[in-house]
Amino acid sequence: MENVTGGGGGGSPRRVVVAVDESEESMHALSWCLSNVVSAAAKSPAAAPPPAVVLVHARPARPLYYPVIDGGGYVLTQEVMDSMDRYMATAADSVVKVETRVEKGDPRDVICGAVEKAGADMVVMGSHGYGFLQRTLLGSVSNHCVQHCKCPVVVVKRPGTNAKAF
Repeated sequence: MENVTGGGGGGSPRRVVVAVDESEESMHALSWCLSNVVSAAAKSPAAAPPPAVVLVHARPARPLYYPVIDGGGYVLTQEVMDSMDRYMATAADSVVKVETRVEKGDPRDVICGAVEKAGADMVVMGSHGYGFLQRTLLGSVSNHCVQHCKCPVVVVKRPGTNAKAF
């Protein structure tokens, strides 16, 4: 795996944005990132700290005809938080900084905007494995991010699927 160095210089920790939603593909991408990027960095012989992880969840804006009900805001799903808790329990010997961001809007714009704001060195996201027709009608979030983010984008497919990122 290629080493991703921080863009901030001066020994600042690297930043990895992980796009999350309620899907199994998203959970697999998060697990992959924690196992292959964060853990690998923590085990590295270099004294650099593990990268900061920024979880980004895009909450679609409500159509105008729906009433606004939730005044308390939106939190990440329990499955995402449980996954992070499990990882933190197994990685007690290394400190991982985790940030969460939940923003309203089209996932393509939210993810690309969060990557830029965070100064990310890498984006990790899952592939839903949509076929040609679904990608044509719905658009591919991963394809958009690959084309528009200014850092490497890793699209993680679940094992045993024939999902295609593009």
